[in-house]
Order: sequence, then C-alpha cells, then structure tokens
Amino acid sequence: MDRKCKINRRVLLGSFASALVAPSVLRAQEVPSNIADPTVRRNISSFYLHEWKDHFDRLGRGILLSDMNTKVLQHWTADGEMRVYPTSVPLTDELTKRGYTEVVEKRKNPSWAPTPAMRERNPEWPLIVKGGDPTNPLGTRALYLSWQYYRIHGTHDTRKIGRRSSNGCIGLYNHQIEEVYGRTPVGTQVKLI
Repeated sequence: MDRKCKINRRVLLGSFASALVAPSVLRAQEVPSNIADPTVRRNISSFYLHEWKDHFDRLGRGILLSDMNTKVLQHWTADGEMRVYPTSVPLTDELTKRGYTEVVEKRKNPSWAPTPAMRERNPEWPLIVKGGDPTNPLGTRALYLSWQYYRIHGTHDTRKIGRRSSNGCIGLYNHQIEEVYGRTPVGTQVKLI
C-alpha cells in the first residue's frame, strides 16, 4: 500500500476529537445577548477581574484580592495601579480561610516550618527549612497575613501555579512575589474570595 494512502489512526482519532470540540469552541465565541457591543467577543481562556470598590471602601495602603476560583491575585497600589498575577490556591476549601485580613509582616527569604496540622498529615516533613533553600515552600518572599499560618508567598515549584496545590496559602512565581513584595507595605488590605 502506498504510504500517502495509509490512514494513520492517531490522525483519524485527532480529527474526530477536533470535530467534537469545535461546536463548543464556536459557541464560546458567540456574543451573548446581554452584551451591548456586538464586536466584543468572549475569549475562552479569559477570567473575571474584580473592581476593588466592590470589596473595599477605600484603597488605603493598597489591596490584594485573591480569587480562589480563577486562581488570580489582583494587586492595587495606593495610587490605584492594578496588576494581575496567576497563583496557586489551596488543595481544598477546608485548607484555607476566606474573607478580609491584612499584611502584618514581610520577609525576604523566609524560613518555613510546617503547621501542626501539616505535621499531623505529613510527619515525614522536616521541622524547618531555612530561607534560601531551593526546597523551601515559601520561595524568596512572603507576606504574612493577620491570620496565623496564612501567607502570600513565592514558590520554587513553578508547576503549582494555576493549580489547587497548596496547604492553605496563596503562591506566586518567585519573580512575581518579589514585585508584589516591593510594592506592598505592611497594612495592605487583603481579601480571599
């Protein structure tokens, strides 16, 4: 049989799968009836951004708003500049708090110690990992929240970002937590939703 005529099973299955997915992708691109401007199209990979005024009365020293569903941190500085960062979020809803808190401390190259609950679940974990260690789960910077054991911090394990992968904290890429750290004073308002 001629090689050109030979049907490749992978190509055939891939074509079939594409045909099944195409209608849902096209539907996702349709303009909803409640959008006034018909030139606006939905992006199937987009996420919802929040307005700080929907959650806080004032900007104050700044705002950090972490959305557990979209795995995104929005950061507003005191002058109103806003930036968006992808995050890791807790494995389950039981592992984190939601609501209002604030940044009470900042640390460069923080050391890490598992919480009592983590030690109970994982007794093989070390008692402490010093700052600067590439295995340190807090990465290169950490913002300590008023809730005990909760942090917004970096991570050396970049596979965690965009996933449910933490034991309660919000994780960012190290280079991004360093940016947030530099722009976030103690007293910054925080909300986890």
